[in-house]
Formats: sequence, C-alpha cells, structure tokens
Amino acid sequence: MALDVLFEDNHVLVVNKPAGLLVHGDETGDECLADLAKAYIKEKYNKPGNVYIGVVHRLDRPVSGVVLLAKTSKALTRLNELFRSKKTVKTYWAVVLNRPAIPEQTLVHWLIKDSSRNVTKAYAGENKSGLRSELSYRLMGQHDKNYLLEVNPVTGRPHQIRVQLASMNCPIVGDLRYGASKPLPDKSIALHARSLQFEHPTLKTMIKVTAPLPATPIWKPFVTIH
Repeated sequence: MALDVLFEDNHVLVVNKPAGLLVHGDETGDECLADLAKAYIKEKYNKPGNVYIGVVHRLDRPVSGVVLLAKTSKALTRLNELFRSKKTVKTYWAVVLNRPAIPEQTLVHWLIKDSSRNVTKAYAGENKSGLRSELSYRLMGQHDKNYLLEVNPVTGRPHQIRVQLASMNCPIVGDLRYGASKPLPDKSIALHARSLQFEHPTLKTMIKVTAPLPATPIWKPFVTIH
C-alpha cells in the first residue's frame, strides 16, 4: 500500500490514513501505518538499517484522515507535549444518521472505556470513574437522510467522537458499535480526520494540513463543502 503523504520534512511526516489500516501494530499482525512509513522512508532516502518513526497520535482502524508521525526522537518528544497540553487544533468531519436537535454546540461527557469489549460509555453527569471529555460540533450539510458535522475535540479520549455523537442520537454512519443499523460496504465508518494544526517541533512555525475526503459514495455528496 502506497502512503498518501500530505506534508514531510526532516522532522515530521503527515499522511492521509485510509480507513481499515491500523496506525500501530497489534496482536492481529496486520500491516500498519507505522511500518508503511518506515518502508517509505527507507526506500525514498535509501537508508540502511532501521528507520525511526514515532507515532504521535492514533486514529481508530475504521477512521480515515490526518495522522502526524515523527521522524526523530526530538520531534516525537516535542509533538507529544503539544498533544498533552492541548496545543493542537484537530478537526474531524462526521456523517451522522440523524439531524442534531441543536445545529451547533459543545458536548461534555465523562467517558468510561470497557477494555474487554473495546467499547466506551458516555455519562452526561460527572462520574468519578470517568474521564472528562469535551468537543464542539456544527452542522455543515445534508444529503438525503445523512448529515455532515464538523467536530473539534478538545480532549482525545478513546472512541470519544463516536460515543459522544451517538449519545445525542446521532450515530456515525457505518458505526455498528455505537448505534448505526448497517455497515458501510468497505467496513469503514464515516468519520474523517479532516485537518490538523500544530507548531513545528523545531521551526516553531504553525502548520496546518488538510486531508482530502475518501473517494467513497458516503462522502461524495460533501466533497464541494469547505
């Protein structure tokens, strides 16, 4: 599988991950983005021996879009700190099954993940066992009975966008785990990491990278929206 490179320099590599590809290897042994990135760098620059790639953040396997990787350990340390201190701007697009009752708002939940089932549950009230999770969204478009939302998560919890949107009866198209009635043909869910803005780890300039939408039918009606 060829990498869809959106931005690259000596310190960072930003790619458009296709749905279905793992970001980091797991017990399945399936091909992952980190290994593809190492192979890409090794071939492009004719590097002998091992190639360094640091995974800064992850997307769920069925989610597509922007993923930031570090090409040096210094870059990884600095980028990890940016994410920890919430100094990045992450924008997602989601196609959901129902129109939100409020076109634009901020959602706050306390999330608890059941690791054994790989499912997260959202609580509207404060829960001492949960992690406070916040995002904002706005309604951007409609096609048939599907609605396009732009989502900006403040926190980065497992399955956060998926479960928080589902909690207001707006499950993401194809997301059987959180309320969708049927899968998409390619087993993806209609959630795309549209853009990422971050401070370059060495130059200290702001960089914004935007990932084109997947070329699949669920996204086709929304490709002209900016």
